[in-house]
Amino acid sequence: MNGPSLLSRPCAAAIDSPAGTPTAPEISVLVPVRDEEASVGALCERVASTLDEIGRSFELVFVDDGSRDATVARVREARAKDPRVKLVRLRRNFGKAAALTAGVEHSHGPIVVTMDGDLQDVPEEIPRFLEQLEDQQLDLVSGWKRNRQDPVSKRFPSKLFNWVTRRLAQVELHDFNCGFKVYRRCVLTEIAIYGELHRYIPVLASRRGFRIGELAVSHHRRQHGSSKYGWDRLYKGLLDLITVLFITKYTRRPLHLFGLAGLVFITGGIGINLYLAVLWFLGQPLGNRPLLFLGILLTLLGFQVLTTGLIGEMITLKTFRPEDSYSIEERLE
Repeated sequence: MNGPSLLSRPCAAAIDSPAGTPTAPEISVLVPVRDEEASVGALCERVASTLDEIGRSFELVFVDDGSRDATVARVREARAKDPRVKLVRLRRNFGKAAALTAGVEHSHGPIVVTMDGDLQDVPEEIPRFLEQLEDQQLDLVSGWKRNRQDPVSKRFPSKLFNWVTRRLAQVELHDFNCGFKVYRRCVLTEIAIYGELHRYIPVLASRRGFRIGELAVSHHRRQHGSSKYGWDRLYKGLLDLITVLFITKYTRRPLHLFGLAGLVFITGGIGINLYLAVLWFLGQPLGNRPLLFLGILLTLLGFQVLTTGLIGEMITLKTFRPEDSYSIEERLE
């Protein structure tokens, strides 16, 4: 695998070096960290050793997301030894999606590797990601922790989350939660992530037409620190999945979603009311029938939902940007 081949796909080749960085590195390794002082030094050494061995120029960007320990001091010490180590320090804890966004905006390589800072991921596997990215002409390769070395309290919710996501999003990945991924920069510049949507980047990328793949990776037990996630991540993930499915399918045509629901409610309500009208004409009293109230409720609810869809259509018309409706892979002029 030679150096220039990594840039052979058009979306990567179209990325210019940022102003003031005429010699941008080939690879940007982004590591969001929070209270990971014990692992920073070893991570720097292993990333540098791995990429130096295969002859890749790189930068290692740590994004400190509100650490309260000596993580920042350890990053500064690593930078004193190796200027390719960089630091982006956030003022407080903003969350992993914000940290990744900050890392992307303050990095320069056309190839972006993301990984966690706890050394559960193996830096020595980065070359395998790069190889698959190029050999299969992909835009994103996502890691798969096939033999995850975490307590069952983390493995079970993760398996449930991944199964639900795979079924609903119809993206055949085993592990959406894995932070070990490699991207062509065009993927991250086209996709806006916020909240906790970072785990759904493969879904969003797939909807935009990017080519995605998966790579089984080794996973080690956490040796230092503690996990920053709990069971609340499961229900938050489900709500975020609903958000992703909505913004990828109905953002441009909200009436297709709200209109369908509204028509179902209206049809049900009118059907019930017609049935009751027939009974009334046959002489049966309706004043004490709960079905009457249900019919009225469904009809009103249907009109409200339908109106919501129409309002969404008007907002879409006023805020629509043509470039959001497509993604260009190559352009010849």
